[in-house]
Amino acid sequence: MKMSKLQKYPKYKDSGIEWIGEIPEHWRTVKIKHLLYEKKKAYNTKLRCGSISFGKVVYKDDKKIPIETKKAYQVVERGNFLVNPLNLNYDLKSLRIALSELDVVVSSGYIVLDTSRDIEKRYLNYLLHRFDVAFMKTLGAGVRQTLNYNDISVCQLVEPPKNEQIQIAEYLDKKTEKIDKLISIKEKLIKRLKEQRQIIINNAVTKGLNPNVKMKDSGIEWIGEIPEHWEVRKFRFYFDMTKGLNITKADLKNYGIPCINYGEIHSKYPFEVIPEINNLKCVNETYLQTSSQSLLNKGDFVFADTSEDIEGSGNFTYLNSDTNIFAGYHTIIARLKSKLSYRFFAYYFDSLAYRKYIRKNVKGVKVYSITNAILKESKLLIPPQEEQIQIAEHLDKKTAQIDKAIKFQEEQIKKLKEYKTTLIDSVVTGKVRICDG
Repeated sequence: MKMSKLQKYPKYKDSGIEWIGEIPEHWRTVKIKHLLYEKKKAYNTKLRCGSISFGKVVYKDDKKIPIETKKAYQVVERGNFLVNPLNLNYDLKSLRIALSELDVVVSSGYIVLDTSRDIEKRYLNYLLHRFDVAFMKTLGAGVRQTLNYNDISVCQLVEPPKNEQIQIAEYLDKKTEKIDKLISIKEKLIKRLKEQRQIIINNAVTKGLNPNVKMKDSGIEWIGEIPEHWEVRKFRFYFDMTKGLNITKADLKNYGIPCINYGEIHSKYPFEVIPEINNLKCVNETYLQTSSQSLLNKGDFVFADTSEDIEGSGNFTYLNSDTNIFAGYHTIIARLKSKLSYRFFAYYFDSLAYRKYIRKNVKGVKVYSITNAILKESKLLIPPQEEQIQIAEHLDKKTAQIDKAIKFQEEQIKKLKEYKTTLIDSVVTGKVRICDG
């Protein structure tokens, strides 16, 4: 079986389209309105609701959408193109154009497109994804966040001969499928590594490192037995608590005193924060005089007091630095009363056992809130201080090995995604041609 190779076309010409550049001499340029027309088809009660998610049309949970709202929806049929022209300043990494493989109804805010031309829709879908990222999103720059069909209809695309469109689409379908499978394999491996990391942490902070130690019942259902010489005490006996700054995003600056907020705990700096290497926003130095109780010392823990999902409940970080920083909005500060190993407690708070308690007790439906009371009543396992240090050092080594393996796989995924993007862009805009070799 012959393998397809990529080579340059014999001759190129300027396309006149800035985001595309040169194209093969025999390709033509065409305005979108000559390829795609806006299609408006009224709501069909038999169809489910849909939306765009990362360049695909997917079903949407429509149980909570009132029937009167649905009546204003429009039909998207299999083979139609769906465009999300709303809020272009947000979610810039997600693809906002999709070739639908479903029959659905969508909000009237979407643009539905179809074509009467003899064109390979799979090729056009790849090209429109490139148009979306490289050009369409720039049309929404500044205060203009929403487009309509007239805005995009005058934009230009390129059109190869039909046989090349089919060849390009088939080539990219095969190549991207292989790349996506590789990415999926690596994502599953990362998931297993993270699960392994959690098991190692949980076992160490609830059972210790000595497999032959005598055990006793902890009295905590989801923990079971613990080493006989360990204590079980409530959080409030070991930690003092206070709140982070009462500020908003508008109070954050690029200079001043570094500040860790709940969003960064959830997304950027879980487990630990080190201001010397982590890029934190800052607050005005006047808070040193007015809100010193929200200033963190080394070893202080900061819990995010709200989460958008149950899994994020109990997310925290701790200050692993001698540099003082502030805890910001939607945070709870916990400071050890005695000189125990804050590193051990960091692993304990990150354990499956402790997270299970938090998830069982948080309140909420769409937003889950953790309170001082929930934390104060939570149970801590207290080994002797020397053993705390040994467990923390053991976990530092074990988790570092796993984190290194995870980082390697994440870098491989990043390279595969970059290669996929470059490959698609190069082929659909004619920078390279497909030939059998």
